Amino acid sequence: MIIDFHVHLSRPEHEHSWVMEWMSANYSGDLIAHMTEVLTPPAIRAFLQKHDVDVAVGLAEVSPVTTGVADNEYVGRFCREANALADPAAGARGRLLPFASINPFIVNDLAAELTRLVERYGFAGIKVYPPYQHHAPNDARLYPLYARAQELGLVMLVHTGSSIFKGARIKYADPLLLDDVAIDFPELPIVMAHSGRPFWYEQAFWLARRHPNVYLEVSGLPAKKLLDYFPRLGELADKVIYGSDWPGNPDMRRNVEAIHELDLPVETRQAILYGNAARLLRLNGTAERNADERIAVG
Repeated sequence: MIIDFHVHLSRPEHEHSWVMEWMSANYSGDLIAHMTEVLTPPAIRAFLQKHDVDVAVGLAEVSPVTTGVADNEYVGRFCREANALADPAAGARGRLLPFASINPFIVNDLAAELTRLVERYGFAGIKVYPPYQHHAPNDARLYPLYARAQELGLVMLVHTGSSIFKGARIKYADPLLLDDVAIDFPELPIVMAHSGRPFWYEQAFWLARRHPNVYLEVSGLPAKKLLDYFPRLGELADKVIYGSDWPGNPDMRRNVEAIHELDLPVETRQAILYGNAARLLRLNGTAERNADERIAVG
């Protein structure tokens, strides 16, 4: 079973030209045609099912200066329409959980906007883009957003580490800036996308060990090298989460297969690919909401 915690739903027209140029250079075919074909509600369900993905976190992105805008209304409607489609005979696979992007330079009342999105579309979390939106993750202006996310029982995914995109300010992507947030919002799960690549692996690992509510997320990293980057990864078997970063990483299957080949216990590999994310997203367990309840159709 697989949960992909990092799938971008931005269509080519949502992205700046330099984003598409970089991603296309890492794709063997016509990436624009591929994204255009896959990014419809029916096609994304079939695409995820083809790659054995049970649930994917679908990301909004409101970063007009650096990467582009796939706004929350589009992502909310996209996920709702995709989840409303009939499930295949194999069961409810290929479902989407929307994560909101709320830019503090565009929205004044961050908490109210998050509440509106959750009530209207069933958003399950937020994605914070410090280097793309040009703010530190521990900036006080973000605290009302975090407080409301914690109150609503949502998950926070946050970009950490490098980026090659024009205008990205990497100083805001240092995982240590999340130490304040983890202390001030102890009930808010904080998932560090990219685990601080490549400058801050040690800091990211340390934060995940220190704080019960902080997790490593390994999208954008070659999975076959995870034990090189994190030699003690096995110590955090319950704190590591898989994500593909599709379409930036256009091959969903490659990293899953590489994780299966790691010298780790089967239970740890399954926790990385499914169990840890399912726990955070409340998709399993008798005391938690099941997938059909958590993934709202409307």
